Amino acid sequence: MEKTDAVTALAALAQDNRLDVYRLLVQAGPDGMTAGAIAEALELAPNTLTFHFDRLRRAGLATVRREGRSMIYAARFETMNALVGFLTENCCGGVSCAPPSSKPARKRSKTPA
Repeated sequence: MEKTDAVTALAALAQDNRLDVYRLLVQAGPDGMTAGAIAEALELAPNTLTFHFDRLRRAGLATVRREGRSMIYAARFETMNALVGFLTENCCGGVSCAPPSSKPARKRSKTPA
């Protein structure tokens, strides 16, 4: 993924409603969801959704297809994976970034004063 594509994708996701829409599409999987189901799930007006869908599509994060009278939106997982790969490409200089396993914090016992 090119830097300009990553910036476009991140900018598209940098809005509350669009991020909610995208996360819902990711949860729905490759089959996607109808625009009406998304509007209902997120309690968003259809005209508002159209604007957000267009922005996600222009960023390459979502697709749309017509099935009968319904518009079905789906996440483009290849773009999502490319974005995550771009963001983590040089992570930690090749060393594992996993945090060391931490032991649970000890609870302090109350001592009388």
